[in-house]
Amino acid sequence: MRISDVRARQLLDCKCRPLVEVEVVCEDGSVGRGAAPTGTSVGMHEAFVLRDGDPNEYRGLSVHKAVANVLDVIAPSLVGRDVFEQRAIDQVMIELDGTPHKSRLGGNAIYSTSIAVLRAACASRGIPVYRHLARQPLRTIPIPSFNMVNGGRYGDVVQAFNEFIVMPYKAGSIHSAVETSVNLFSELGNTLAKHLGRAPQVARSYGYVAPSANPEQVLTVMAEAIETAGYTGKFAFALDCAASEMYDAATKTYELDGRRVSSDELIAYTKRLTEMFDFVFIEDLLDENDWEGYPKAVAELDRTIVLGDDFIVTDRERLKRAVETKAVEGFILKPNQVGTITEALDTYSYARDHGLLAVPSGRSGGTIDDIVMDFSVGLQVPFQKNGAPRSGERIEKLNFLMRAAEDIEGSTLADVPALVKF
Repeated sequence: MRISDVRARQLLDCKCRPLVEVEVVCEDGSVGRGAAPTGTSVGMHEAFVLRDGDPNEYRGLSVHKAVANVLDVIAPSLVGRDVFEQRAIDQVMIELDGTPHKSRLGGNAIYSTSIAVLRAACASRGIPVYRHLARQPLRTIPIPSFNMVNGGRYGDVVQAFNEFIVMPYKAGSIHSAVETSVNLFSELGNTLAKHLGRAPQVARSYGYVAPSANPEQVLTVMAEAIETAGYTGKFAFALDCAASEMYDAATKTYELDGRRVSSDELIAYTKRLTEMFDFVFIEDLLDENDWEGYPKAVAELDRTIVLGDDFIVTDRERLKRAVETKAVEGFILKPNQVGTITEALDTYSYARDHGLLAVPSGRSGGTIDDIVMDFSVGLQVPFQKNGAPRSGERIEKLNFLMRAAEDIEGSTLADVPALVKF
């Protein structure tokens, strides 16, 4: 099935920042649409997001150059190609760009096109993308996890850990997992209000603003909400530390509860947290370039799974080095970090072949129809990251899982209790 047209435009992501949307049209009239999300915590090794830098339009965030690169450079090289040759098409775009991190044409231009090609192929076949991606029979639905409390700098409170997450890992169905999590989010708001003496603030990633700079205190409040909601034993915790945001390269220290600590001290502190609370995973505990610290973290944190996000950036070569040095036990799968569908799937395959977990995740500047949901179901991963149960693009991810559970006859939730280390 040949590609007959490639279109592109500037639209907005779910944080009202410009993004590139691409449409790929096939000769049979099938259309695939793709748009690249962007994150708030962006690793230095990610595919480059090309923006115009014009302060007079969207504070410099417009993407007309990237759109032009799709129309003027990428499109002429794709029209007439077989839409089912995803690997060859992605390779053409990589070669057209010719830079290590897709900085000439823009990772946002290339990735949006890569998604559109994939979706056009599936539209031509008349099947969901997750069935096209499936490498084994579809039997399970991944368990969602929810970013309930957000760290960062809010007034006098500087909470070093970026996301305090809960996972309904013992839920009996996707409907139960979603309902109990939504209920817990509401109860957590009430619990925080009781402690604060006022309604909690909404954070930039739509969770609640951390009530304290002390991670232990935040987790204690969350545990109280779980107990009040009647869900004791049904939820476990997770953390996205996003440590690079709080790392000072000059002193090689991290901010933590009002002080500066070393990599070893941060690992020791986190180990104590894992002995007090049950964690399914801890993500990006250390700086994205701390190749010495991560193997120590894996060795020390024996009650949780150590994942890399900014540390790996869905890059197969970085993951390969991490495997060789025993630096992670899995990675956060964000296809836009590496910039094409093919490269993301290659990184996933390497992880699977080496017994590591892949955990698909959206971005804070997400899109309503994020392709990571098709990755989650099609690749049959055990769990994923969904963000706070608030705002349309995050709710759509939950609806996606419930629809998929209905579509996949006899499906069950993935067996996360068999994977946890606590």
